Formats: sequence, structure tokens, C-alpha cells
Amino acid sequence: MLLTRLAEVSREVAATAARTRKTALLAELFKDAEPDDVPVVIPYLAGRLPQGRIGVGWKVLSRPVAPASEPSLTVRRTDALLGELGAVSGPGSQAERARIVGELMGAATEDEQHFLRGLLTGEVRQGALDAVAVEGLARATGADPADVRRAVMLAGSLETVARQLLAEGPGALGAFRLSVGSPVLPMLARSASSVAEAVEKLGACAVEEKLDGIRVQVHRDGGTVRIHTRTLDDITDRLPEVSTAALALPGKRFILDGEVLSFGPDGRPRSFQETAGRVGSRVDVARAAGEVPVSPVFFDVLSVDGRDLLDLPFTERHAELAALVPEPMRVRRTLVSGPGDVPGAERFLADTLARGHEGVVVKSLDAPYSAGRRGASWLKVKPVHTLDLVVLAAEYGHGRRTGKLSNLHLGARTPDGGFAMLGKTFKGMTDAMLAWQTLRLRELAVEDDGRVVTVRPGLVVEIAYDGLQRSSRYPAGVTLRFARVVRYREDKRPEEADTVEALLAAHPEVTP
Repeated sequence: MLLTRLAEVSREVAATAARTRKTALLAELFKDAEPDDVPVVIPYLAGRLPQGRIGVGWKVLSRPVAPASEPSLTVRRTDALLGELGAVSGPGSQAERARIVGELMGAATEDEQHFLRGLLTGEVRQGALDAVAVEGLARATGADPADVRRAVMLAGSLETVARQLLAEGPGALGAFRLSVGSPVLPMLARSASSVAEAVEKLGACAVEEKLDGIRVQVHRDGGTVRIHTRTLDDITDRLPEVSTAALALPGKRFILDGEVLSFGPDGRPRSFQETAGRVGSRVDVARAAGEVPVSPVFFDVLSVDGRDLLDLPFTERHAELAALVPEPMRVRRTLVSGPGDVPGAERFLADTLARGHEGVVVKSLDAPYSAGRRGASWLKVKPVHTLDLVVLAAEYGHGRRTGKLSNLHLGARTPDGGFAMLGKTFKGMTDAMLAWQTLRLRELAVEDDGRVVTVRPGLVVEIAYDGLQRSSRYPAGVTLRFARVVRYREDKRPEEADTVEALLAAHPEVTP
């Protein structure tokens, strides 16, 4: 497939807010694509590079290169050149990057150059495109959208499913099954403003501790254990104590869902940063495990002894969990009969907060495990408002923060795939965080006027705030009150940040 076709569809998708139109555009594109094009086409449309960060800044991209007069550049040739670009390192790397960028841009037409610059700087954002792509693939191939969604859930990759679906047709979807050793995307929770609201929506439910740790999926097959993160990265070698715990369980083949976190001598959880630092440590793991040991706490089970449990109601899955995992390794919970039992749920929340955890997750008792989806069957409740926002820019600080990028410009996702600024904050930052974010934001910089550094939207930060207030200064008509940084979420992509729509829905008392 020629890159010009992809660039054209990307432009049209960005220009329409109608989901049906987006689906139709993608369906036509997929009909034209070869199966081997798909691993490039899908991430490019969503503004991702399969190679990840490739070390190309705006300085190199801004150098003028005469465009090609006719389109001839294919998506696969583009991917190959970007792969070469990402592999460049060592002496002379700057000149070699400039050469490859020149070759790429010289083979591209003017429209293709514009698309490539947006792709490489992170400006190509189509918003929740993967969900629309599933519908487009289903329409292009005649498959049932529900079957495509389930296959993506089990494969953990839209690109993998798309390639097989385009090559073999709907019959290929049956090959994607839950299998021990192959991670699936985790089920996620939406937010609720209170326990009462969550129970009102779900009725009879379980209220469980919300742990401030690292989400893990633990697979055991006999004597082999593999541990994966929420992004499906394999971190087995970093967590030997979790492998030991899994091997001590009575089952021989299973998939468990839970979190790992570190506890202090007083039995209270350590900070998220300590747990994250331990899980991220790749050097001298034995010493790190001795200094900051982590413990697994499980709250769901997906498979036991070859039985796929995904479609079972949560009540039955939890019974299987209780039979496999001893109580000290299971998340604390209480059952609630319905709205009349809200006081009991609120007492459980208060006890959970007193134990040092960040809130609760309220779960429907009859819901299946909807992997990879943020459905309405799990609702998280925290005592303060928090949002996952994207850093759009940062201002240089003053005083002790001179030379540091301090005041963050914060954005939420908009329906067109862009970001709307909601305000600024420099609060809640430690000196270590200031130093880290200054280095990281400079890597993402696209413009620096000496006061404000504008960055491509690649960094997600969790922000706590006290509420919303109307403001004509910002495009969404609202701004955050008393915003402060909780932590950076490097485990999340910008596409997973919160939306303006969800924010306004959570604060109906504020109408822009």
C-alpha cells in the first residue's frame, strides 16, 4: 500500500467526528491493504510507531527536503527506513539520522511529508482509533464485531488479529484462544464519584480494596511461571518472589490477575514510586528484592487447569480464585446486597483508606471478564478526584527551580483525537521529579521559546484536584481547581488519558 493512501485516510478520519464515517473510511482502507501492511497501517493511523521512540527531534525534521513529484513510497518501505533510523547509535549517529530522514522525506510527496512529520513528532492523534478499527475490520471482512473484539482481547494485539483476518477471513478468529503463557489485555475500571453511586449502578456487588501497586498477570504451566504487566511486557526475571509464590499454589496450570506492591515494616503499603522502582529494576535483582520485596495480591482468575473462565460471572470466578489462592494473597473484600447496604460499603472504604490503600473497586457479581475494556462492571472510587492527563508543555521555573521545567500544561483527550488544555500546575513535585521531568520533557520538545517548552504529547501524569470551575481561558470552558502532581504514569499511553467528555460527565454541576 502506498503511504499516500494512508495519509489521505488519516486526514479524513481526523476531519470527521462521526464514528460511522470513521468506520467506513477504515473499512475501505483495510479492503485495499495487504495482510503484511496491517502491522504498520494500524499503529500509524493511531499515531504510534511500531519501533517506539527513535530519537528524531524537530531540528532534524525541520530541515527542508524537496518532495517527490509523484507518490511511490509504500508503508512497508517507510517502516523499514524508520527501523533503520531507530537502530542508529554511536559515533556519527546524528549525521546518519539526518541522512535517513533525508532519504525518507525525499521519497515522499508534500502531503506525505506532512503526515510523516506529524507521525514522528506525535501530532497524529485519532483518539480511541483501535476501537473504531475493530469495527472497520469487521465490516471489511464480514466478521462479527464481537468476535473480532474477543480475538483482539485474547491475542493482546489488534495488528496480529487484523493480519490473520485479512489473510484468511472470519474463520481465522477461532484460532485465538485463551492460553496459559500468552497474556491477554486486562479488564479495567471506570471511575465513580462515590461508593453510593457505584452501588446504585451495580446493585449486588463486591467492594474490594484498590491497591496502589503494579498490575500483573501471572501464568503458571507446571514448573514454569511467566509474569506480565498491564501492557503485556514480560517482567518475570525482575520478580523472583512472585514466581516463588505462584509455584507454592496448589494448581499446576492457571492465569491469575492481581497487583504486586511493597509493604513497609509496619505492614502498610510503601509508595507507588518505591514499588514501581523495584519492578522496573533490571540490575542486581536479588539485592533489589532484599531491599524492597514485593508481594502479589490477586483479585481474579482467568483460567484453571485448562478451563477458560472469562465468560463466567465474577461470583463463580472468585470461588475458583478462593479455592486456588489462600486468603493472605487475595485482595480484601466485602459483599454488598444493594443500595440499602451502602453504609457497610462506606465503612469498608474508610477501613481501606486507614490501611493505607487508595480506595476501592466496586464489581458487579454477574459480570464476565471483559479483557482490554474499561467497562461499566468495575467502578473505582477514590477519596479525591484524580485524572490521567497528558503534558502538552512546561514552563521554566524560578528561584530554586531555575533551569528546571516546572509548571506543567495539562491536557485531556478530545473527540477529534487531540488534547484540550485544562490548566497548569507546579505543585506536588519533589526535587527528584523536577530533575527527571526536565530531562524527559526535553526529549519530547518540539519548540522552546526560552520560557515555554512545547512537547509532543507523549507523557501521562496523574493529577489530583479538588474540583472544576468555569474558565473562558481554556478551550473546554473549565479548569482544574488546586491541581497537583501525584505521579507520572509511564505505564500508560497518551491514548489512555482521560477525556474532556468523561471529566464533564463526572462534574455535572459545572456546565461550560
